[in-house]
Order: sequence, then C-alpha cells, then structure tokens
Amino acid sequence: MRYYLVLAVFIALVALLADGLTLDPHVVPSPLINKPAPHFELPQLRDANKIFSERDMVGKVWLLNVWASWCVSCREEHPVLLEFAKSNVVPVYGLDYKDTREDGVALLERFGDPYRISAFDSEGKVGIDYGVYGVPETYVIDKRGVIRYKQIGPITPDILKHKIIPLVTRLNNG
Repeated sequence: MRYYLVLAVFIALVALLADGLTLDPHVVPSPLINKPAPHFELPQLRDANKIFSERDMVGKVWLLNVWASWCVSCREEHPVLLEFAKSNVVPVYGLDYKDTREDGVALLERFGDPYRISAFDSEGKVGIDYGVYGVPETYVIDKRGVIRYKQIGPITPDILKHKIIPLVTRLNNG
C-alpha cells in the first residue's frame, strides 16, 4: 500500500511538471483581458497642449503600443510597426513610457513614426494602470473600449499575421 502511495505521488508530480513544460513562457495572462481599458488623459508626445485619451477611440478597434526611446526591444519592433501602420488594418497609437519628451520625439524623427498619436506618460502612471512591467507591450482594444489582447514583448510579423490581424478583423466585423 505504501509503495502505491509513493508511486501515485511520483506520477502526479511528473504529470504536473510535464504540463508546465508545455506552457509558453512568453504568454503571461493579463487580468485586463476582457475588461475596460483603464482611463487616461495624457498630453500628446509631439504637442504637450493636446490631450489624448482612450475615450477618443470609442467606436474604433485600435492598438495601443507602449514604447520608449531607451528600450532596445522597441527598436527591434519599430520597423515591424512602421510597415504594419502603412497597411491601415487598424490605427496604431503609442504610449511613450517613462521617457523624456526630447528622446521620444528624436527617436520617431530618426526612425519614422508608426503612430497616429503618441501619448506621453513620463512618470509611467498610466503604464501601471495597464499592468506594464516591461516595454514594448501592445494592447488590442475593441470598439467598446475593452482590452481583447495583450502582447508582451516585440510584435513580430508572425504575431501580426496569426494573432493581431485575425483578431482585429473579427472585432471589426463583430
């Protein structure tokens, strides 16, 4: 009897570990999925006198890309966003996170600007509300202002093709 109990615990432990090995370490569930996007009102990066809010986007499916000039992965992602923004599949908005205005604008002028508007979150307070713990991060937000997807890390052409574009298409048709 004792032997069977030890064997059962061993098998359960192996099954638990095997299940853990099948998980993608890049997929971190967000508690914000299927919840309203947190409210913000921030000055725009290029014009501090203009305000951008997620409420400006009600009725539209849109992407909010959190980025910063100091972020190495954001520079890796930047050419992908530039090409994607040209496709007009979905409007891409930026949230310049914990950056200086000068550095953020300089990066966009040097490498191109994929964003229709970029909000400026110099202190990262809005990023905290969105659960940002590293940049880049991207959110797909539906017409009612509900977050439907969160990408942690750089967007790649594969992620666009297999995750974001099909989701945006479905949300635009729904």
